[in-house]
Amino acid sequence: MNGVMFAAVLCSGLAVWLFAGRDQGLRRARLLFADGAAVAAAGPVRKAPVWADWRRLPREWLCLPVAAVVAVLGVSVLPLIAGAVAVPLVGRRLRKAAAARIRLRRTDAVIALCGAVAGELRAGRQPGQALLAAGRGSGAFGGAEAAVLAAARFGGDVPGALRLAALEPGAEGLVGVAACWRVSVDGGAGLAAGLDGLERALRTERDQRADLHAELAGARSTVVILAVLPVMGLLLGTGLGADPLRTLLHSPAGLGCLVAGGVLEGAGLVWAGRIVRAGEGA
Repeated sequence: MNGVMFAAVLCSGLAVWLFAGRDQGLRRARLLFADGAAVAAAGPVRKAPVWADWRRLPREWLCLPVAAVVAVLGVSVLPLIAGAVAVPLVGRRLRKAAAARIRLRRTDAVIALCGAVAGELRAGRQPGQALLAAGRGSGAFGGAEAAVLAAARFGGDVPGALRLAALEPGAEGLVGVAACWRVSVDGGAGLAAGLDGLERALRTERDQRADLHAELAGARSTVVILAVLPVMGLLLGTGLGADPLRTLLHSPAGLGCLVAGGVLEGAGLVWAGRIVRAGEGA
């Protein structure tokens, strides 16, 4: 038993060692590429050791060390197989969460852009100059920022560039900006007034979405509880003096319970996730 505990502690320490240095590497990269003075202050760049590359692995690979700990404690290879299967699933979930955060940030950037351009117009700038001043580095245009700013600087098709930028996730509000721009150019309407109205509409829509997100917090908590409940059951059984891992992984009845529980757990998670997505879609 001491050997098993030593192996578990060793695997846990390895996982922490592999992933703890990621922020330090990012900070050093920002320091090196911020400006020349920072590079000079940091001194000569030393080549990173080979093992340092392992610390930059995606977070989903953390499933493998965790699975290794469970495999050592349960003396079975099944947790390793489950950990390998979980890597792409967890990675897809993490990528979706990252994309959702980027989408929200870009939506906020579009709302801020409307107010900033309207303010620049009221300060006396021309529409192209106002868009250049407010849009540079705002994050509202995504990968199409260069095209939008070039159209604004050189008198190009600004509405067309804005509609192209609106294809970026979270930048759908730029379609309204393009429409306001077209109406102000063709019909002579005030662009600042149109952008003010668009900003209010986008802000209201964002607030409604945030309220819906808060109302669905209970359903999301159910999903989290469903995901954590089996782990809590295993910990409770271990605390009561039983050996649930050995029973699940080394007996026919335990394997049957493990398969049935896994199927029911997956069905519960899918069902709860569909409820949440249906509420968000509504």
